[in-house]
Amino acid sequence: MSAAIVLGFMLLACLGLPIAFAMGVAAMVALWVTGVDFSMVPQRMMHAVNSFPLMSIPFFMLAGELMIKAGIVERLISLANSVVGRVRGGMAHVTMLSGAGLATVSGAAVSDASALSAILVPSLSKIYDRPFAAAIVAAAANLGPILPPSGAMIVYAFMAGSSVSVGGLFMAGVVPGIIICGGFMLLCSWIAGRRGWAVTGDPFSVKNVLVELRRSLVVLLMPVIVIGGIVGGAFTATEGAAIAVVYSLAIGFLITRKLSLSDLPGIVVRAGITSAVVGALIAFASIITYLMTVDLLPQQLSVFLRAMTTDPLVFMGLVAVILFIVGMFLESNAAYIMLVPLLHPIALQYGIDPLHFGFVFVLNLVIGMLTPPVGVVLFVVSGVTQVPMRELVKSAWPFITLMYAVLALCIFFPAIVTTLPRALGY
Repeated sequence: MSAAIVLGFMLLACLGLPIAFAMGVAAMVALWVTGVDFSMVPQRMMHAVNSFPLMSIPFFMLAGELMIKAGIVERLISLANSVVGRVRGGMAHVTMLSGAGLATVSGAAVSDASALSAILVPSLSKIYDRPFAAAIVAAAANLGPILPPSGAMIVYAFMAGSSVSVGGLFMAGVVPGIIICGGFMLLCSWIAGRRGWAVTGDPFSVKNVLVELRRSLVVLLMPVIVIGGIVGGAFTATEGAAIAVVYSLAIGFLITRKLSLSDLPGIVVRAGITSAVVGALIAFASIITYLMTVDLLPQQLSVFLRAMTTDPLVFMGLVAVILFIVGMFLESNAAYIMLVPLLHPIALQYGIDPLHFGFVFVLNLVIGMLTPPVGVVLFVVSGVTQVPMRELVKSAWPFITLMYAVLALCIFFPAIVTTLPRALGY
């Protein structure tokens, strides 16, 4: 029965129904078929979302919207441009560094994709062909959920329970995120050289870097304060997210002065809608999780997998294949909510480090945001840039392949993921 519920939900989602609606339909049908009392629904749904740690999601989403509207993207681009200097593929490097900088204040790929597409694609299109320019932006935006603070990691940690800390998962993404960003830049240089694209940018100057660094310092301090405070134990992830909102408001109103009171209603509504979708998913998923528990699905799945293999690496490979398929058809938040309660406890039984498994799980689904047919980042970039999806996917495959290569490295060499958080006491 539980497997039928999951498959039914995935089918509804793949048919184009809104994710939260599909989850709700699957949950109600499951209750009706199993004969469980419907009166338990409101209580379980309310208990699922009545969580202090879960409040960090809307706060970080609101902070990201505020920072983008406050004009930090332009400052990050100027700083990246001064650092890169005059090199082949220089504008692509600027885009990647800007995406990495924006990731440290937004934590979401979709908002980053929208902002970077609108600002950078017109300039990139003057140097590279437009599909490749859009692919560069899509790859840069996908750094959002990998580098801290990451909304995806918050959802994973919430669904996994006390065995995974948000701060530890944040730190687990730092080294792989830097490797991916550096790999993207090398890939862009190679493609630019192969296609004979011109050298771009102004000559490197230490003076220009210092000027731009001083101008952007107030922006760069935000992730230092927020992430540093969470990792150092000065405050929780929720408190850090609230501080990020206050900091964003101060930057927008007092420093860049690009934020106005008339902007706030739209910002709050956008952040509220996204947060409501995540909350609805978690609430409806609590019913399905309950039915799975009653149906002993986690135990059955554990027995099945252990009958197939007792090797943790083989198990990780099987999970990677499952998530590769799921990521192509299902929105990532829904995948976290449906699959983490099933697979995370089994990973612990295999003796896999919870931070290692958690980051690999997140990275796998983050890559899914770039893979067709349901790659949400691809849809956003295609919509903003008006680049046909087929051409965008064709140009994005080198970046997708590189991310899967890094995923494989993280699976086979756990130290890439775990060294930094362990050094910090996680």
